[in-house]
This record gives sequence, C-alpha cells and structure tokens, in this order.
Amino acid sequence: MSVRVPRTRPGRVRRSRVAWRLLRLRAVRRLRGLVRTWRTSLQVRVIAATMALGVLTLAVVGGYVGLRMRDGLFDARVDQVLRESARSTRQAQSTFDSSTATTGADVQELLYDVSAAQRTGGSGTREVFLLRAPGQSAPVPAGAAASDASLVGLVSPDLREAVAEGGQHWQSVELPAAGGPVPAVVVGQGVDVPVVGSYQLFFLYSLQAEQERLDLLQRTLLLAAVALAALLGGITWLVTRQTVHPVRAAARVAARLADGHLTERLVVRGEDEMATLARSFNEMAAGLQDQIQRLEDLGAVQRRFVSDVSHELRTPLTTIRMAGEVIHASRDDLDPAAKRSAELLQMQLDRFEDLLADLLEISRFDAGAAVLDVESTDVRSVVVRAVENASPLAERRGSWLHVDLPDGPCVADVDPRRLERVLRNLLGNAVEHADGTPIEITVGADAAAVAVTVRDHGVGMSPEQARHVFDRFWRADPARARTTGGTGLGLAISVEDAHLHGGWLEAWGRPGHGACFRLTVPRRAGIVLTGSPLPLEPADGAVAAPAVGRGPDPAALPVLAHDEDDDRDDRDEDDERDERDDRDDRGGAAPATGGAGGTRPSGPAAAGATR
Repeated sequence: MSVRVPRTRPGRVRRSRVAWRLLRLRAVRRLRGLVRTWRTSLQVRVIAATMALGVLTLAVVGGYVGLRMRDGLFDARVDQVLRESARSTRQAQSTFDSSTATTGADVQELLYDVSAAQRTGGSGTREVFLLRAPGQSAPVPAGAAASDASLVGLVSPDLREAVAEGGQHWQSVELPAAGGPVPAVVVGQGVDVPVVGSYQLFFLYSLQAEQERLDLLQRTLLLAAVALAALLGGITWLVTRQTVHPVRAAARVAARLADGHLTERLVVRGEDEMATLARSFNEMAAGLQDQIQRLEDLGAVQRRFVSDVSHELRTPLTTIRMAGEVIHASRDDLDPAAKRSAELLQMQLDRFEDLLADLLEISRFDAGAAVLDVESTDVRSVVVRAVENASPLAERRGSWLHVDLPDGPCVADVDPRRLERVLRNLLGNAVEHADGTPIEITVGADAAAVAVTVRDHGVGMSPEQARHVFDRFWRADPARARTTGGTGLGLAISVEDAHLHGGWLEAWGRPGHGACFRLTVPRRAGIVLTGSPLPLEPADGAVAAPAVGRGPDPAALPVLAHDEDDDRDDRDEDDERDERDDRDDRGGAAPATGGAGGTRPSGPAAAGATR
C-alpha cells in the first residue's frame, strides 16, 4: 500500500518565491528590451510620439464634442418638457375650474381622473403627481393622487418649496430602472383645486431615450477615434519607414565601409531626395575608395622601398664593416688624427647597422609580417635582464637604477625577446634624458595584466610632446643630440611590440619634472585590457626626486684644467668601446629618443639598486 505524503508549506513558499523572482526577472528583461528599442529606434519614437499626440488630440476633441452633444440633447429635451408641462398644467387647471365636485370623495375622484388623463397627454409616457401644497388645510378630507405612488419620493422638498413660491420649476433626478438608474426631469407648478384649495402638479419625464441616443453617438465617436488613431499610426509608420529605411541602409553600408568592404554601395531608386542622398553617398564612397587605394599603393611602395634599400645596403655595409674592423684593429699604429677617425668610423658603423635592423623591423610591422614567439614567462626575469643590460650605460651617465619587484611571480604569455627589447628601449631612453637623476622601474600585476613602469626625473616633456613621443624619428628638442647611440625608431618599435601583444605602451611627462612610461600586457592571449595594475601618472605628482646618483669623491684629487680635454677623449673612447661591446646585445633595437622626457627605467639588477 502506498501512502501519499502531503507537501509541506515551506516547500510551497519557496516555490512561490522562485516563481515570483522568475516573473520579476522576465518583466525586468522585457522592460529593458522596450527601453533599448525606444533608445535605438527613431521610427518607434516618432510613431509613439505621433500616436500620443494624436490620441490626446482625439480625446480632447471627442470629449468636447460629447459634452456639446449631451448638453444639446438635454437642453432641447428640457425645453420640450417645460412647454408640455405648462400646457398640461393649464389643461388641468381648466378641468379643475369646470368641475362641480363639492364633497371630499368627489374631489378625490377628480384628482385621480386628472392625474390619469395627464399621464398620457405628453410626447411620451410620463408620471403625474398631485400633491397638497405645503401648509394648506382643507375643509373636506382629500389626499394626494399619483400615477405611480412609488415615485413620489423623487419630488424633493426643495422643489416643493420653490413651486409653493409660484411659477414653474424643474429638477434633474435619477429614475430607478431594471437596467440601472436613468436620468429624468421633474417639473412642478401650482394649481387650485375646488373645495380643497392649492395643490402642486408635478410631471416626471424619463430621459432614457435621449441617454440611449447620446450613448450611440459617443460609441460612434469612439469607434471613429480608434479608426483615426489606427490610420494615423499606419500613415506615420509608412512615412517614417520611407524616411528611416534609407538611413538604416546608409548606416549598414557605412559600417561595411568602415570594416574595409570598400565596394559596398547604396541602391538608388527614383529621383527624390532619398535617391539624391544615395547617389551622393555612393560618390563619396567611391572617392574614399580611390583615395584609400592610392594611399595603400603609396604605402606599399614606401614599405617595399625601405625593405629593399635596407637589404641592398647590407652587402656594402658588410664590406665597409670588414674594412673598418681592419683599420680599427690597427689604430694604435696610426697617428692620433687617423686613430680618432678609425674609432669614429667603427662607432658610426655600429649605429648604421642598428638603424638598418630597426628599418627592417619597422617594415615587417608595416607589412603585417611580424609574429610573436609566445611562451609563459615571468616578467620579473625579463625586467632584471633588461636592467642588467642597461646598468653600464646608466653608471657612465651617473644615474641610479632602482627596481621594485613584487614578491610573487608575474607570469604572462609574452614573447621574451620582444618584451626585453621594449624594456631596453625604455631604459635607454630614460638614461639619456635623466641627466644623472635616479631612474625607477616598477613591476605590478593583477588577475588580467602585468605592467612595468619606467620613471625618470630628468628634463620631462609636455602633454603635447607625450602624444608624439612614439612617432618615428621624432624629437622634442631637435637640437638635442643622441648620446646613447639611438636610431630614433626604438619607441616606435616598442609601441608596435606592445600592440602585437594586445597591450598598451603609454607616456606621461611634465617639463622639468621627468617622465613615466607604462607598458601593460595581458596575462593570456585574448584578454581585452580594461585597466592597468600600475598608475601612469606617478604618485609623487610632478615633484622631481632629489638626485641620489654618484657625486664627486671627497678623497679624489681635483681635475686640472689642462687635463679636461684628455679626460673627455678617454671617456669618449670608453663609450665607443662599450657601445661596440653592447651592440649585439641591443639586437638592433637601440633606445630611441622619445622626445624630451621619455620613460626612464630605474632598477637594480636582481637585488636592490644598480649603479
């Protein structure tokens, strides 16, 4: 035997709550859909506004016409009723005057006869009441007479008092009926009855026929208003469709053009304004296509020219390099002027090779041939390698490199070679513009991205210069010479490398207070960056940090004036030698001058500060 267990009340309560939440969510979703449709559809807004104004106008006009019809029907019926009542009252008074009744019974019978005769004496059926005037007494007994005694109560005391003062008076009342109360009018006037004195004669007229006629007219007006509203909505929809449809078609074609489908055109129909718009749009699209095609052809020619020149220059450059190395190896046997020329030749050959490598890299970016060799890498190790590479240059320029690394790993899917090249460019740019001030390198990470900032406190740059700092061969101060062997393409290549990773490379600066560059890359491919773990504008605002670079040694001997030229020559030779030693490490991506105040890396190699 199976026993059916009744469901508990808490279960029903939970189900009802869930059902209520579902209904509320559906209602909210539908409301949001309606709001979205309202905001995105011009046709819906125009139709809704037209319908609202049309319905409001029809309601006002219909209400005014209905009131006028009601008042007209009522006033005409009241005038007719008053005339009939006055005529019937005169007839009744004539009957009373010609009567020979002398006893109470005769008078009562006379009253009944008059009320019965007057009930059908009008334009329709009416009720007649003969009531004794207030305050009157009779020598013989005689009561009231009414065609329907149940309706005598419709005669109000106010109306009876007004009739007692003389003249004809009327009042609107509600007449009880099977289908509900109907409007009616009570008209009263005084009469003199023989033997008993003054009476009041009242006529009760039903206005049901007029009410039915008014209802019919109002229903007709309502149907006409609905038909007019529907017609107005249909006309508005048709007109707006003829107007909005070409606009939507133009928007779709414009979106296709923006996506690169330059052959898309609008369909031209007719000779009206919309056809003129379509023809003008097509002419504009054809002009844009022609201009874009010309620019693409010109860009292809320029890229091919740069690539071809860069490749063609490699062969003579190799020959010049070999000859230069032979001369440089024998420089000690030359006179001082020839020795200096050999060293300058070797240094400029290094810069020339770097420039060719950067031009080839730029041409690969322009041709869309650059690819990433992605691997999961701890960005901290890449930063440390870049700082170690830039430390000798920073030491010669008197700048401290200070690195702030997080405790945990900052792993991201990046191309280590390209990422290190970006950091080397930023560090070299910072060293060049730091003017011996400290350089700070900070690494930060969150769940979506890893960021590196390079901050210096050197000459800085203005916001206008920061917008151009990644342009090719751009300098904030054309008179400022490159002192670190840059090619002018380092930052341009760096921003392309950042974009290739799906990341950002941004610049901030303030004249006289240094600059800050921020590199942000996503941890995984496909992540769309919405923010960076590190701020671009430094927390210290525009306040330059005090110089903590290497100062003069108090125990050192003073430099004599006549030794300054020799010391300068020695330093130049050391710089040239270091440049040659580091040329291969820079990999053709030498730090570029990013204008006055590019980012300045700061960082100790792996531990603390490197000088």
